[in-house]
Amino acid sequence: MPPPVTISQALAAAYSEIDGIDAILLLRHVLFVNHAFLLTHPDQTLTVQQFEKFSSLVQQRVEGLPVAYLIGERAFFDLTFKVTEAVLIPRPETELLVEWALELIPSQKFCKVLDLGTGSGAIGISIAKHRPQAQVIAVDLSPAAIDVCQRNVEILEVANLNAIRGNWFDELSGEKFDLIVSNPPYVAEDDPHLQQGDLRFEPEMALSAGEHGMACITHIINAAPGYLGKEGWLLLEHGYNQAESCRQLLRDKDFSNICSYPDLAGIMRVSGGQLSSSI
Repeated sequence: MPPPVTISQALAAAYSEIDGIDAILLLRHVLFVNHAFLLTHPDQTLTVQQFEKFSSLVQQRVEGLPVAYLIGERAFFDLTFKVTEAVLIPRPETELLVEWALELIPSQKFCKVLDLGTGSGAIGISIAKHRPQAQVIAVDLSPAAIDVCQRNVEILEVANLNAIRGNWFDELSGEKFDLIVSNPPYVAEDDPHLQQGDLRFEPEMALSAGEHGMACITHIINAAPGYLGKEGWLLLEHGYNQAESCRQLLRDKDFSNICSYPDLAGIMRVSGGQLSSSI
């Protein structure tokens, strides 16, 4: 049995093995406390069970497992989402897609929104929470991902989102939307980054695509006009070098007001356009 260990001692030991923020998140998870508690109770002793659980989580993090999977949640756009290894971990750059979507949805006007490849539901749920007058449909091919999304709908008490299993537009015959958003797979199948960092543990079907990462993006852009209402918008997240390809595909389908926006690192991360009224 290990000797009694305090909060400060446990963190100090973890700091030598993993990032400090990761250590704090893991200990908060084990103790069910916030960051302020850790700061104000440095001399509180961990139980044997708490110490063993924390040590196990630290070791798993040393081995590379993402913190979000270890604690089962990730903050995104002022909400906290449950995540499992069945879904991508929501990332800060994807918040740009939500911000753009909210700019396009009037705060008091009814709007139909489609979130393709929803995963945890982070994009669709964030839109639904901030635009309660909108009706959001979230689609994913993975049954496990739909289960995670449904769980987040329940926890976050979202009444205006319906999650359905389907392959892109296949289950949406006859539907028309004012806005379609998607963070589809866009990493090339032979990209070495797939074997590095958190990507090693995330579902490959949600990360990579054929045609140098453009297969899913191309399919969505080509099919979207059949599911957009008059002057509807399509917004997509994409890879660091795919913005011009996305814009060209949108031009080929006669979208207008086409543009791209950079993330906080200055990388063009999202592109979109508006369906021309003449289509």
